[in-house]
Amino acid sequence: MDRILATLMFFTRLPFWRIKQVDAEHFKHVVPFWPLAGWLTGGIMVGVLWLSAQILPLSTAWLIAIVARLLVTGCLHEDGLADFFDGMGGGVTRERVLTIMKDSHIGTYGVIGLIIYFLLLIQMSAFPLTLLCPIVFVGDVWSKFVSSHIINILPYARKEEDAKNKTVYQRMSAIEAFIGALLGTIPAVVFLPQTYWPALLAPVAVFILLVWLMKQRIQGYTGDCCGALFLICELSYLLTCLVIHHY
Repeated sequence: MDRILATLMFFTRLPFWRIKQVDAEHFKHVVPFWPLAGWLTGGIMVGVLWLSAQILPLSTAWLIAIVARLLVTGCLHEDGLADFFDGMGGGVTRERVLTIMKDSHIGTYGVIGLIIYFLLLIQMSAFPLTLLCPIVFVGDVWSKFVSSHIINILPYARKEEDAKNKTVYQRMSAIEAFIGALLGTIPAVVFLPQTYWPALLAPVAVFILLVWLMKQRIQGYTGDCCGALFLICELSYLLTCLVIHHY
């Protein structure tokens, strides 16, 4: 229970800290339960989307839903995405990439990366509401599940004392991996139409590519890499669903 609370505290800005104070050690085990946070953030996103679409055009409702998740997560992943683009785009050496990622200022690559990301994301309003809702919910949960396995493959690229949040995630135990798999796959099996199941492979392919890139450039991962990995995996899934829907 403490690890679940730590996960919800870490990945959202909702006041779960009012329920109970959680020991710092539990925050090292939040990544395996990342898909559970996706149930919450994806559920809120879909709920806001559906309610807004009852009184507003779908394109506007989708933008409001995007803003809702940004508020719930405190732009945690988007901050990581911007830092990831800045570091990978502006750094040549491993040390320089890590230094740029840690810098709180956003650079040209980060700005352009976020603009392109959101321009692509808003295209999802091309789906009808009854299809967009399950696709969005599944995408949030599934992409977090796929991305969570980075901690099992790569080492942390910095020393623990140099981490932004002073926490280095522990690799998953067999039980944690099993729970994560259940949390990550159930929504896809239950809610996603089978026609769109091939889109679930897109985040896996992107995951492999980005993990290879991180290994080559910084010989590991950072918290920013985790956030960027999730958003890019999710976007690849959504775009693949859009291709399937179009053709």
